[in-house]
Amino acid sequence: MTDQEGSGDDERRPYFFLSYAHTPGTGAGGHDPNHWVHRLYQDLCEAIMEITDLPADVPAGFMDRGMHLGEEWAERLSDALARCRVFVPLYSPRYFRSAPCGQEWQGFASREVEPPRGGAPHTGIVPVWWVRVPTESLPAVASRLQFNHSEFGMDYLNEGLHALIKLGYFKESYDLAVHRLAQRIVHVAHQTKVREGERLDFLTLPSAFAPPPPFRQLRISVLACDVGRLPAGRAPHTYGQTPLDWQPYWQPTKLPLVQHVVRVAKKLNFHTSVHLFEEEAEELLKPADSQPPEPSAPGLLLLDRWALLDPARRELVRRFDERNPAWVSVMEPWAQDDPDNRVANGELRELSELTLRHKREVKPSFKEAVDGLPSLEAFNQELPQAAQRAMNGFEESARSTRPAEGGGRRRPSLREALVVPLATVRDAKYGPMGGPEDEMSREPTTSAARDGTSDHGSQHPDSGEADPAEGT
Repeated sequence: MTDQEGSGDDERRPYFFLSYAHTPGTGAGGHDPNHWVHRLYQDLCEAIMEITDLPADVPAGFMDRGMHLGEEWAERLSDALARCRVFVPLYSPRYFRSAPCGQEWQGFASREVEPPRGGAPHTGIVPVWWVRVPTESLPAVASRLQFNHSEFGMDYLNEGLHALIKLGYFKESYDLAVHRLAQRIVHVAHQTKVREGERLDFLTLPSAFAPPPPFRQLRISVLACDVGRLPAGRAPHTYGQTPLDWQPYWQPTKLPLVQHVVRVAKKLNFHTSVHLFEEEAEELLKPADSQPPEPSAPGLLLLDRWALLDPARRELVRRFDERNPAWVSVMEPWAQDDPDNRVANGELRELSELTLRHKREVKPSFKEAVDGLPSLEAFNQELPQAAQRAMNGFEESARSTRPAEGGGRRRPSLREALVVPLATVRDAKYGPMGGPEDEMSREPTTSAARDGTSDHGSQHPDSGEADPAEGT
């Protein structure tokens, strides 16, 4: 079979999946930092169309174009990973720290590869140096791939493809590298039969790379109402069976807010896990014979102000706020187009201010956001900043509490953040516990573990289970 020939269903399948790490923008002049990756993708597609007889209505490749994550984003990604014939990862230091990139690699590598009719075994993976990465920094799944990069030219080998595409005097070297890369993709696609795979749930895929450092993890917790536990005056339209179903911005999308946060956080190269704040806090508040654990990762609390009308949950938040852990950011979605919010805005804003006094006193940006996040757009703008604040607080805590030589000082823990004495002064307006006693009396019965709502993207397989090496 020649490189230009296809067979059966392969004629309707894209040749390649371009996997790359999204580079965050600096905000300068509206420049798209991923412009050059988009340019490479277009050039590769054109080159492949030139050297094959791929039908005009079949795309030559697939790439995830951006950070705007609609409800079908994961489904489209899963479908492409199950169908594309070749996986093309753009190596860079950022790539191997990216949770989505590790999940993309895992999704493609999970597909069955038919034994070759002759020659060295293949994996269907064609790696590309986007930015040169020291060999010793590659994870096991990448370092075990044997691939002859020199066929793309010496300038490519020395500089990486990003320099060739960006710097004009490398134009001829770039054109040669793209041409030979396109040839290599087509050759591997025809010599390696990677069977079309099952459409896996992208959000639950583990990463093929090594576990991330603690500061690149993000523990997302939710404190919200559900349809079985609503306060007086609150309609059920934004809630589901568990607090994790909460979607305050119910008009733009029906996707639960925590799922949206997971998707965006992964695009920001965070490895995420999802928790119910009540259960996590109650577990940490249990008496322990040994010293409480250190904070394991930055955290993000998604807080529904309506939940603060429950005295027990409000007291839990107040005790958390009393310690004010810098490594946990709080976000308060408060949709301005929700009629219930408009009616109760003054009362619940005041209740939130009283419960989260320390958070507002310490962080100016949080204080300015006292009226909450009125729209999904405002929420999306604040989310990267909130995650970054949590990461900065986690790193600062580690630096400031690192024990000196011979010292025994420990880093603060989230358990210690929650175990604080009860307040001696109560706000008379909200009763002995700081709020109405009879608005929500039923105890929570939801369990994130029972519902299967934890984000398994933070789990990682044994890196020793690598695919057979890619032949040159």
